[in-house]
Amino acid sequence: MSDDACWLGVDLGTQSVRVLAAASNGEVLARASRPLGSRRDGPRHEQDPGQWWEALTSACHEALAGVEKASIAAVAICGTSGTILLVDGAGEPASPALMYDDSRAGAEAKLANDTGAEVWDALGYRIQPSWALPKLLWLLRERDGSAYGVRVAHQVDFVTRRLIGCEVPADSSHALKTGYDLLRDAWPEDVMAALGVPDGILPAVVRPGTQLGTVDRAGAEATGIPAGTAVIAGMTDGCAAQLAAGALSVGDWSSVLGTTLVLKGVAAEPIRDPHGALYSHRSPDGSWLPGGASSVGAGVLTDRFPARNLAELDRRAAAHEPSGVLVYPLVSRGERFPFAVPKAEGFMLGRPRDEADHFAGLLQGVAYVERLCFDYLDRLGAPIDGELSLTGGATRSRYWCQLRADVLGREVRLLESADPAFGMALLAASTDRPPPATAREMVRVREVLEPRHDRTERFREPYVRLVDALERRGWLEFVDAAHARARAAR
Repeated sequence: MSDDACWLGVDLGTQSVRVLAAASNGEVLARASRPLGSRRDGPRHEQDPGQWWEALTSACHEALAGVEKASIAAVAICGTSGTILLVDGAGEPASPALMYDDSRAGAEAKLANDTGAEVWDALGYRIQPSWALPKLLWLLRERDGSAYGVRVAHQVDFVTRRLIGCEVPADSSHALKTGYDLLRDAWPEDVMAALGVPDGILPAVVRPGTQLGTVDRAGAEATGIPAGTAVIAGMTDGCAAQLAAGALSVGDWSSVLGTTLVLKGVAAEPIRDPHGALYSHRSPDGSWLPGGASSVGAGVLTDRFPARNLAELDRRAAAHEPSGVLVYPLVSRGERFPFAVPKAEGFMLGRPRDEADHFAGLLQGVAYVERLCFDYLDRLGAPIDGELSLTGGATRSRYWCQLRADVLGREVRLLESADPAFGMALLAASTDRPPPATAREMVRVREVLEPRHDRTERFREPYVRLVDALERRGWLEFVDAAHARARAAR
C-alpha cells in the first residue's frame, strides 16, 4: 500500500450518500454528503435509484475538489442490506428500489423459508420479510412471474455498473439476503428454481475486496474519480462500519449504538442461532462476521425526552447509579435480538424519583440489553474475548460510553472515525493484504475507557432482575436466562 495513495469510500445510506477520502495512515482528507428522499407507506419503503447516482456524483465532486486526483488508487461502496431493484439490459431501473426495511413480502418470506429450509438451517438463519429474496419474489409476482429482459441489482450493483460502464458481479455481503449460500459460495439453484426465480436473473457473485473493474470515461466525467481507478467489491453498511471500527480479528466486536443497537463480531466459523436472530456475513479474508440487531437503542431518549438537552440530562443521570427504575427501553413493538419476539413491548418496573432518574434508567436499560446480547453470543459459542469498539451516534456521550463499559465490565475503545464510508476506504486500501493489517495502520483510537469495577458490582443486581423479568414474560428462554445469570455471578 503506497504511503501517498488516497482511498475513496462511499456509503449509500437511507437518508444520504456520503463520500470520504482517506490517506494510507487513516487521516480523513475530505468528505461530503448529499441527502436522499424516500417514500413510506405502512410496510412499504421505496427509493428512486436515480437519486443514488445523482447524489453520488455531486458528493464526489465536492469531496475530491481538494484532493490530488493522481493519488486516488481505488474506491469501494457499501449500501443498505437487503435493498434491491430490477434493472433492464442497459442497467436502467425496471422497478423502484425496495429498501432494507420494506416488509411487504411476508407471505413470500414464509414460502422462501419453507422451500429452502435445509439451506437456511445449514447457514444458521431464517429469511425475514425485509430480506431481498422475498422482495424479489414479490416483484416477480407483481410482473405475473415474467422476468424477460430484467435482472436483480442490489443497491451497490446499480451504482458500480454506472461507474464501470458494464454489468458487474455482486459482492457476497449484499447477496446474502438474496439467498446466496456463503458455505458453498454459490446460489442455491434448486431452491431458486422451486421458488420460480428464472435462470439468468441473478448476478454473478464475488467476495468483498475483489476488483470489479475500473472507472470508465463516462463514470469519470460524472463523478470526478479519475478514469482507470480500481472499483473494489464492497460490503453492506453494517459490515462497513465494522471494518471502520477495526473489529477484524477473531473475538473482536463492534457495538454500534444509534437509533438501534447493532453488534458485529469475528469468528473462525459461522455461529448458528436456533432462533435465527443472529446471522453471519463472510469477511474478505474468509473468516465469519456474526451479527445481530436489537430494536433497543438511543431512539428511546428522544422519544421519551423530545427537544431536550441530552448532555444536561447525562450530567444529572450520573447521580443515579443504579436508577430506581428498571427499563426495557423499546420504542415500538417487536424485538429482534438477543431474542426474536414480534409482540415484545417496552416496560418500566418501579416509579422514577424524578426525570434524571428516569433518564438514567433508560441509559442503563440499553446497557443491560447490550450485556444480555453478549451473554447470548457467549452461549451460542461466539468468541467475545477480543477488543470491543463502540461506534454510532451515542458515542457523542462520553458518560454513556463509560456507563456501558461499567455494565459490561470490560474495556471499550472509542474511535476517531468509524462511519461506513471510512470502512469502505479501508477495504479499498486492502487489495494487496488482509483488512486486519490495513486496519492496524488506518484505524485511529481516540480513547480507551476502563470499567469502574465498583460500578460493575452496583449494576450486577439490577441486570439480573431484568433478565428474570424477561424470562417471566416468556421472551427469554430459561437456558438463555440461566446462562446470563451464571455469567453475572462470576
